[in-house]
Amino acid sequence: MSAPPSELRRTPLHARHAAAGARLVPFAGWEMPVQYTGGIRAEHEAVRGRAGVFDVSHMGEIETRGPQAADFLQHLLSNDVQRLPEGGAQYSVMCHDDGGIVDDLFTYRLADHFLTVTNAANHGKDLAWFRRGAQAGFDVEVIDRAGDFAMLAVQGPRARGSVEEVADGPLPARFHCCERTVAGAPLLACGTGYTGEDGVELLVAPDRVVGVWDALVAAGVEPVGLGARDTLRLEVNYHLYGNDMDESRNPIEAGLGWACKEDTGFAGSEAVHAAREAGTAEKLAAFVMTGPGIARQGNPILGGGVVTSGTMSPSLGVGIGMAYLPSSATEPGTAFEIDVRGKSRSAEVRPKPLFKKES
Repeated sequence: MSAPPSELRRTPLHARHAAAGARLVPFAGWEMPVQYTGGIRAEHEAVRGRAGVFDVSHMGEIETRGPQAADFLQHLLSNDVQRLPEGGAQYSVMCHDDGGIVDDLFTYRLADHFLTVTNAANHGKDLAWFRRGAQAGFDVEVIDRAGDFAMLAVQGPRARGSVEEVADGPLPARFHCCERTVAGAPLLACGTGYTGEDGVELLVAPDRVVGVWDALVAAGVEPVGLGARDTLRLEVNYHLYGNDMDESRNPIEAGLGWACKEDTGFAGSEAVHAAREAGTAEKLAAFVMTGPGIARQGNPILGGGVVTSGTMSPSLGVGIGMAYLPSSATEPGTAFEIDVRGKSRSAEVRPKPLFKKES
């Protein structure tokens, strides 16, 4: 259940969102802008064609430092942390011993520590997981940094240029990070994002984020809410925790085997390896609607399976989504039927990503 409005947390940019006419909604215990006055489609198109800025300050951060920090994270996370260079960024999942996904995470390797960004709804759980793991004999310190950062995602073909107008130097390449000063505020700039567009994510002190936001908006970057963030990520088939993966799913059936390096021996690696070798009963597939209707999370699939995410694609002009289907029915071109509020609607499996930028 959503928290009542009086209990919802607010980011340092709440007043800016309200002044811009944002529709504010509960999300993961926070009051967040789902859209501004122009609407989701206009904001979606702003990111695909120009540049948009998202307030993602609800995300959490965990710092890991100490002589065995890399070894500890290698044990905890599914990817090969030891191969992550200083100034690098890496996507991974964190698993139970049975392979169930605790969360998906981005980790940045800095000069003397690591910083891991968690999903907002999972931050407390993830922090406890880190601290419990640190008690398993590793010489490491785990620090909750969620209160020390606000976070902006600046995305779109003009995103880098707009940020560099108010930055003290070039921005990091994709999957890299570096310290920069933007609009007078020192921050961590990261070449990551959740839209399928180029851009950066900026981790900045909460008391400096308003100035950065104002400078970006003055440079022509358009505010974008969580509604367009969802349509953008779904067009390129980026996973949303709680929809497309959770503790009941393992990375292989979720299509995240590429982020799992079982030979590192991470927690859950044996279960993940077994699933990779034997296959899984279901797999997560991307689809488009071939008839009328828009599928939504939870819609059942005739013959077995369930929709995990669904929306109308502003870029493709058709209903799209992701669903767990029987593994034998996940080849592109496979047709199936979805029960959408009691009506059978036609869909077809398509290759990922559903949306690709024109070269």
